[in-house]
Amino acid sequence: MRKFLVALAVVSLALAGFAAPAAAKISIKFGHVAPPFHGQSKGVDAFAAYVKEKTGGQVEIKTFPFGQLGSERSMAEQVQAGTLEMAAITTAVLSNYVPQVAVVDLPFVFPNRKTAYAVLDDPAFQKRLFSYLPAKGFVGIGWTENEFRDINSKKGPIVKPSDLKGLKIRVMNSPVYMDTFRQLGASPVGIPFPELYNALQQGVIDAQENPLLTSILIKATEVAKYVTDTDHILTECIIIVNPDFWNRLTPQQQKIFREAAKVAIKTNREVNVQLHKKLPKSGLSVEEYCKKYGVKVTKLTPAQRQAFADAMRPVWDKYKKIVGPDLFDYFMATIKKHKQ
Repeated sequence: MRKFLVALAVVSLALAGFAAPAAAKISIKFGHVAPPFHGQSKGVDAFAAYVKEKTGGQVEIKTFPFGQLGSERSMAEQVQAGTLEMAAITTAVLSNYVPQVAVVDLPFVFPNRKTAYAVLDDPAFQKRLFSYLPAKGFVGIGWTENEFRDINSKKGPIVKPSDLKGLKIRVMNSPVYMDTFRQLGASPVGIPFPELYNALQQGVIDAQENPLLTSILIKATEVAKYVTDTDHILTECIIIVNPDFWNRLTPQQQKIFREAAKVAIKTNREVNVQLHKKLPKSGLSVEEYCKKYGVKVTKLTPAQRQAFADAMRPVWDKYKKIVGPDLFDYFMATIKKHKQ
């Protein structure tokens, strides 16, 4: 018996040398364009931390904010090519590759923030919208966001569509953004974001559209003192993953990534709320900052906002054909379902 046990131990030790090695650790990159203090950036960092914790350190995600890996268009193409595993790309930019995602950018379509979030978080809507991505080389797993966009002008408050007539305004270089402001009678210009402040200061443009928080942080409100709280488009970004990388993940790892996406958007939204209450450096709330520095903020009445929405019908009709009537009608029905 003793000889048998010794022999068994020897065989066991020998076999141990042929045991399957531990799975190799995965290290990937996740790029986006938000600055490090922004809610979007904090959300991406929360995504990475969640994945690392839940995979026991098996998957490590290095985050690259502020366009360190290139512009959104460049990062989208890197994800397609497989040279970048993940990125958060605005639907405005992604619509150049996947036209259907432009449905989220339709102007004045969301009546309020609660309704918008209920629609975007609806699992059925998310599944349907993201189903268009794989054919173009992306897997969509969730959202990050900037904010609702407002109009920041040097000329005066914008309270009715005709106030935009002839106004030179910098917009995101996206078809739906260009079409929106052309329909309102403005002259939209696709100036790169880093050149925005100088363009305002030098009079190249009369106005720009960005979330008020962003306009303050880039100091645009120093040279353009009028802001109209239009909430015309909610700037959403889809978290995209390279399909080949995604398919190499185990089902459990994919599940963790999808859970992390929910953590990311929750963190993103919470941090944005806090930034409105306390701006970096000054420590002032957005409201306090505007009062202190003479930024005149105008809030549209429900009737005024409805006038803008009515003016957008031709844009809605155009994009109904582009995204497809079925998706358009489904999107509008989902908004109606969740209206608050």
